[in-house]
Amino acid sequence: MNDHLSFPRQHAVTQRFTLGAPRTFTASPDGERVVFLRSAAGTDRSNSLWVLDAASGAERLAADARALLSGAEEELTAEERARRERSREGSAGVVGYAVDGAVELAAFALSGRLFTAELRAGTTRELPVPGPVLDPRPSPDGRLVAYVADGALRVVGADGTGDRVLAEPERDGVTWGLAEFVAAEEMSRSRGFWWSPESDRLLAARVDEAPVRRWWIADPANPDREPAEVAYPAAGTPNAEVTLFLIALDGTRTEVSWDRAAHPYLARVHWSAAGAPLLLVQARDQRSQLYLSVDPDTGRTEVVHEERDPVWLELFDGVPCWTPDGRLLRIADVAEGGADGGGARVLVAGDRRLTDARLHVRSVLDVDGSDVLVTASAGPLAEAPETGEIHVYRVGERGVTRVSEVPGVHSAVRGGGLTVLVSATLEEPGAVCRVLREGADPLVVTSFAQRPVLTARPVLTEAGERRIPAAVLLPAGYREGDGLLPVLLDPYGGPHGQRVVAAHNAHLTSQWFADQGFAVVVADGRGTPGHSPGWEKSVAGDFAGVTLDDQVAAVRALAGDFPLDLDRVAIRGWSYGGYLAALAVLRRPDVFHAGIAGAPPTDWRLYDTHYTERYLGDPAKEAAGYAANSLVTDAGLTYSAEPARPLMVVHGLADDNVVAAHTLRLSSALLAAGRAHEVLPLSGVTHITPQEQVAENLLLLQVDFLRRALAIS
Repeated sequence: MNDHLSFPRQHAVTQRFTLGAPRTFTASPDGERVVFLRSAAGTDRSNSLWVLDAASGAERLAADARALLSGAEEELTAEERARRERSREGSAGVVGYAVDGAVELAAFALSGRLFTAELRAGTTRELPVPGPVLDPRPSPDGRLVAYVADGALRVVGADGTGDRVLAEPERDGVTWGLAEFVAAEEMSRSRGFWWSPESDRLLAARVDEAPVRRWWIADPANPDREPAEVAYPAAGTPNAEVTLFLIALDGTRTEVSWDRAAHPYLARVHWSAAGAPLLLVQARDQRSQLYLSVDPDTGRTEVVHEERDPVWLELFDGVPCWTPDGRLLRIADVAEGGADGGGARVLVAGDRRLTDARLHVRSVLDVDGSDVLVTASAGPLAEAPETGEIHVYRVGERGVTRVSEVPGVHSAVRGGGLTVLVSATLEEPGAVCRVLREGADPLVVTSFAQRPVLTARPVLTEAGERRIPAAVLLPAGYREGDGLLPVLLDPYGGPHGQRVVAAHNAHLTSQWFADQGFAVVVADGRGTPGHSPGWEKSVAGDFAGVTLDDQVAAVRALAGDFPLDLDRVAIRGWSYGGYLAALAVLRRPDVFHAGIAGAPPTDWRLYDTHYTERYLGDPAKEAAGYAANSLVTDAGLTYSAEPARPLMVVHGLADDNVVAAHTLRLSSALLAAGRAHEVLPLSGVTHITPQEQVAENLLLLQVDFLRRALAIS
């Protein structure tokens, strides 16, 4: 059906083959329903809300986004667009939902309007409330829905009556119930309010952006439009002031107190029936953090646990939380580990470690009375290497059991005796979503995602003395003896970005580049996740040296086993990968002969506080370190070795994460140094490129540049 489509076109119109695939699962505690989002086809951007009956396997539409909007186009506010940008959400329709404790009522926003869906009855209704609505969430008992509109936290009855304000901003720049920029962008905290288990009050964040410096992002293609004003906390500058309040349903407020001067970052909030409200707060340098329990009547906090690390402390999804018997559950880095001295990442309940260095724990998925469901990679003491694999495990007092069986990348959602296991493998495109039921055959949730017109054939391996995880992709039909191939490194190569994974679709773009006549190498050097704490923290203070050295080491080591022509080596990447590509051609032209840098952070003083200061510290105290790791300073290029190599720099002019100033400063510095280069500005494009024509043609333009730069006919 799709043979007439080129891969670049198909890749663009399917949004990287994500459209039509089921996602965002919730299992009901009675074990009867699984709720999820899915669009109607592999090229349909509009998600709707679906329910699967766990007894019969039947799927039914719970909320049809197009029908609810009567076919009209969505209207997104600037706030909603920003929320989607932080979560890298490129689809439309119902892009998120929240449910009550019984998973019988769902709430969601469409075009700033508030809708609820009765999941048993299959009925949907719009609640008449002031808008535009952001992040609606039902109370656990299903009787109320809290939401944010115009910066105010409001609540309304699930029947649409009794709408009222609980907390209202007293001036511009203040919001209630929303996450600030660095929380959503860097801490993976997208929420700003949390219901009590009894549904009688909420915890709500008050965010004051008055201290944050203002930046203006213009649209040069439309000079008649005013620039957008954004509060951007660049490294070394003030953050938003975030406070937390307990708010009763009559609007009565009690401030939650802790030493915000010492620990200003509100990184995690957890409130469940298993214990008191639980906070995780961090110091600005992220080397100390406190786990705090909150008295829900007085707002006073008590330290449950304190952590310190001389480098930094990582944040993890799903923790902290309480176990059913009242112990603090957390993921911790410990010194014991493998021969590389990188330590181990383990699951801890109270004072007891539930896992050891055989597993590298990545997140907590669910906690029930008997065990904890986690995702983990092979740890430094694993019996056998599992390059690129991520599995789901049950961890309990009696030991560890792997839930996912086949090699691949897995995640899960659990509830009511049901486990929704989402599995991607190297052999098959896309992911298979299975509902596991005790004593019954698994159910498979239908996917409408398109099948790619090409097949990825990565060879997962380890490179060099450091055993750097790597994937190598050769052109389809290549045979031993066909000769050496020009090389394209295709990394992310930095923190929080693992590219070498045992999942087919993750390698599709790299395979397409390989099919254009390249040997493509993807290497996850030091700083990338999934290996060991020491591996990740090796980049502290040294982005430029460590991550670039490992790309060089990987390609040189792999040349002994694969047909790599080291006299024709190019590198491409986006975001941190774009920084790495520009860094490569400017500092190691002896290895790299051309580079494509997409949205590169070239001057780390222009990137945000929580990310940048974690790795490079305070720029006022570490000015030399910032200069050494940046591509440019106020004086121009920090380093540019001979000979000059071709460099294409691509940047979306609407990017509010890595702003276009990064590329403009690099281009100015290159021009001042007499260095030829190409700049491709993308009008109206943010840090992601959801526009179909842009995404499609960007791949084609990159291949054209690489062929010219490496003199490939």
